[in-house]
Amino acid sequence: MTQEDYGSTEVLELREIDKPEIGDDEVLVRVRAAGVDRGVWHLMAGLPYPIRLAGYGVRAPKNPVIGMDVAGVVEAIGKDVTRFRPGDEVFGVGKGTFAEYTRCPEAKLALKPANLTFEQAAAVPISAMTALQGVRDHGRIKSGDKVLITGASGGVGSYTVQLAKAFGAEVTAVCSTTKLDLVRSLGADQVVDYIRQDFTASGIRYDVILDIAGNTRLSRLRRILTPTGTLVIMGGETDGKWLGGTDRQLRAMLLSPFIGQRLGTFVNTEKHEFLLDLTPLLESGQVRPVVDRQFPLEEAPKAIRYLIEGHARGKLVITVP
Repeated sequence: MTQEDYGSTEVLELREIDKPEIGDDEVLVRVRAAGVDRGVWHLMAGLPYPIRLAGYGVRAPKNPVIGMDVAGVVEAIGKDVTRFRPGDEVFGVGKGTFAEYTRCPEAKLALKPANLTFEQAAAVPISAMTALQGVRDHGRIKSGDKVLITGASGGVGSYTVQLAKAFGAEVTAVCSTTKLDLVRSLGADQVVDYIRQDFTASGIRYDVILDIAGNTRLSRLRRILTPTGTLVIMGGETDGKWLGGTDRQLRAMLLSPFIGQRLGTFVNTEKHEFLLDLTPLLESGQVRPVVDRQFPLEEAPKAIRYLIEGHARGKLVITVP
């Protein structure tokens, strides 16, 4: 699935191209499934504009093939690759995964958990790694913490709820009416329907807030945070073409040094060590991928529209025969 220009899903075209050539530290993977997340949309649209300045191409995409999450089978390895061999079943992050073949840095790839299908494994990498970093490394959640999670039904949110529970937290999860049952099934102790209830007006204070969706004002989030609590802004987007919602994160970081509460954000890091940390949780069933729908490769534009319109419960997956 390729694009020559930035834009909406109309710029996408399914066509035949050459098999990608791998570098010395890369792995050629025969794709069996690829995950869909908001990052795919951002790179397709080239928005917000700083994405283009970050090396993805100022006027047009440098890599014409979209997609990042992947699960598949190793086809070939570069001369410096030591952790994989042809035939291995793997999952991780690649460069242009909405395709029959993709190239993946060895540093962003791990062996697929044995109990997961390719479709389930493809739903893990970026979303689950983001959730892990939010819960463990930035939220520093520990047993007994009272934790609030907004956007609990999405790709990142569904993993965040499960990981917070795995770390021993008491979890209050916020989502919309139609997704309450899903979030309860993930183990949340309390579920709040933001359509019918203002979750900032409950009077309850939380040790950690993981803010994944929406654009709740900092003042309202601080009101339900303990005096020494932690706010981690993991998402919350606007249609701004330059900042896209990141102005709220910037304000949080500027304010944090002057108050008792710790306010911050982070940029997701993709590396195989995080996948290795997640694997025991996935194999034990403590964390499970939530796959809402699967789309064949030719319907990738439809999958992206479904995601952006807010319909997804958990993750969407592209399947490649």
